Amino acid sequence: MPPGPGAATGTGGAATPPVSTRFLIPVLSVANFAIGLGAFVVIGVLEPIAASFDVDPARAGRVMTVYAIAYAIGSPLLVALSGALSRRRVLVAGLAAFAAGALGSALAPSLLWLEAARVLAALGAGVMTPLAAAIAIAASAPGEQGRALARVFLGLTLAQVLGVPAGSWIGYTFGWPAAFGLVVALTLVTLVAVLRVVPRALAFQVNDLATLRSALADWKSLVSVLFTATFIAAIYVLYTYLSPLLSATMGFGRDGVTLVLVMFGIGAVLGNMIGGRLTDRLGAFRTLVFGCVAMVVCMPLFSLLPIPAVGLLVLTFVWSTCGWSFMVAQQTRLVEQTPARQSVVLALNAAAIYVGVAVGSAIGGSVVRMAGLSALGLGAGLFGLLALAHLLISERLANAR
Repeated sequence: MPPGPGAATGTGGAATPPVSTRFLIPVLSVANFAIGLGAFVVIGVLEPIAASFDVDPARAGRVMTVYAIAYAIGSPLLVALSGALSRRRVLVAGLAAFAAGALGSALAPSLLWLEAARVLAALGAGVMTPLAAAIAIAASAPGEQGRALARVFLGLTLAQVLGVPAGSWIGYTFGWPAAFGLVVALTLVTLVAVLRVVPRALAFQVNDLATLRSALADWKSLVSVLFTATFIAAIYVLYTYLSPLLSATMGFGRDGVTLVLVMFGIGAVLGNMIGGRLTDRLGAFRTLVFGCVAMVVCMPLFSLLPIPAVGLLVLTFVWSTCGWSFMVAQQTRLVEQTPARQSVVLALNAAAIYVGVAVGSAIGGSVVRMAGLSALGLGAGLFGLLALAHLLISERLANAR
């Protein structure tokens, strides 16, 4: 099991005093809000970006793919390389890099520049998010890790509720660079909060390149980690191109797209909290099975658009609630399987999220080019079936360890 409060050890093996979560967990959650806004605001402003650089939405979607690939490669490497450094210093460095990437995105004069800035932002996020998860686990009592992770990742889900729709509205109203300007401001405020709240000396389980090599060599564990990529890919086949899908099938503009994104975000918050409670009560595996089955049922319905607006909002809410119940359960499952490598495994899991984003975005773009926007729901549903099969196989391998 993961260590309880204050049980994490550094290079010397000495236990630290218990870490107060009164302000630590909320600050880490706010940091994840900034990361989530910067990562996913592209979803809400994909059409303005495409129009600005005179490209089609499928080409503009590569901005999301580039970010995902950079995160997937950089996160486990940077977490391993920084394993012996001060946790506070690493968090600050990650947030600073993320802010710089967001600023570069806001000032981008070309699509190539925008993609390069997104790479820098992805590397900063790739350090911050898995480290925040590991700190939350170390600062929580046994049996409460699921709820602690849910509170930390509440920031990411709130970014779906408030950040992405707000960024979309700002992008459509004032231009997409203004949305990235909002990310810069929020990240800098969060950086100051981290400096004030996170202890200077926070002893921690040290994971290094040797730990990373060990994790990569454990192929059964990797199969479990890569389930994350499969599940997220199923969602992003549809989610990446949700804005142009709604414009083409429902006739939605700025306000309609923003409303649907708000509904998606509300479902994400509820799903995150439900996922934490279900994980603590029913176990991670059963929670993940529920999420997969719900995805397979919900996503093909988007191929039936147009439907009444109320029906669309309900469908979006249910889809998001079920999908975001996945996050806490999967992280808890991975830590339970390999507690000695939790920092690196969580970084690999975070990397797998963005592998899924990259794969899902790329497949979604191919579906749009070959079969049109209306085929996205069916394509996502088929990928959801693949995710369910992947989960069952990975669980069988884990039980055979």
